[in-house]
Amino acid sequence: MTLSIIVPCYNEEEVLPETVVRLSELLQALIDKKKVDEKSRICFVDDGSKDATWKMIERYSTEQPNICGIKLSRNYGHQNALIAGLFNTDSDIAITIDADLQDDISVIERMIDEYYRGNEIVYGVRKKRDTDTWFKRMTAESFYKLMQLLGVNVVYNHADFRLMSRNVIEHLKEFKEVNLFLRAMIPLIGFKQTSIYYDRSERMAGETKYPLKKMLAFAWEGITSFSIVPLRFITFVGFVIFFFSILMSLWILGIKLFTDSAVPGWASTVLPIYLIGGIQVFSVGIVGEYIGKIYMETKSRPRFIIERTLD
Repeated sequence: MTLSIIVPCYNEEEVLPETVVRLSELLQALIDKKKVDEKSRICFVDDGSKDATWKMIERYSTEQPNICGIKLSRNYGHQNALIAGLFNTDSDIAITIDADLQDDISVIERMIDEYYRGNEIVYGVRKKRDTDTWFKRMTAESFYKLMQLLGVNVVYNHADFRLMSRNVIEHLKEFKEVNLFLRAMIPLIGFKQTSIYYDRSERMAGETKYPLKKMLAFAWEGITSFSIVPLRFITFVGFVIFFFSILMSLWILGIKLFTDSAVPGWASTVLPIYLIGGIQVFSVGIVGEYIGKIYMETKSRPRFIIERTLD
């Protein structure tokens, strides 16, 4: 079987030399063991980097025949870079991994073994998050739990380190949405799947490409792309507010008709207005998020544009 290792890159000039060495050694070892064909490749996808990342990819592709590159015309985001690499390879199996190699590349051979056992998707899953800060560990684990609570089928503690067969990639092409969240899209495809567990290392060099702001945006993308629970939550809150409004109205009417203690008050007038107004604005905002996604889907714009390829 031919293998393509897809590596999305965005400003990775500091880690790229070590990444190329380690992945090249791994690929050669797999070829020597007859696990994959000698035509197997490492494909670096430059997602609009502003540093010397693409120049380095060009140099490596001329020096090593098993390295190829794809340059996107601008920064389209991590998920689109992965799709660009997957959709522009003709290998029998593909493995996606980040350029910082925090994911343990030694388990790639085990992934391939699982493929030969009949698994068409093999997820790389972290055993624990000891290398993360307390805040990142707490937010990441909360995110996975929240996604599962909202009914989104995601693999707990799995990011984008995975193996996919050619069959899976061809079916992935049938997903036409532009709001990409591959961690939930891949499990939807089905077929026989399994997970490989590993310990994640610290980043070799450079800075993370997922600061808090991007992490929150990515989480919101996943929730609104795969779950309608927030919309149902609006309906539930609206029903609860309506029910208590009826009870409050009956209570106020009872005081007015059957007691002499009814004193017109500022709170009883203003507070309900603020409460209901706030809920309405909040609800309209969530509905607006879904309408925005419908707007983006109807445009059917290309998810990425390739400026240049290196074979």
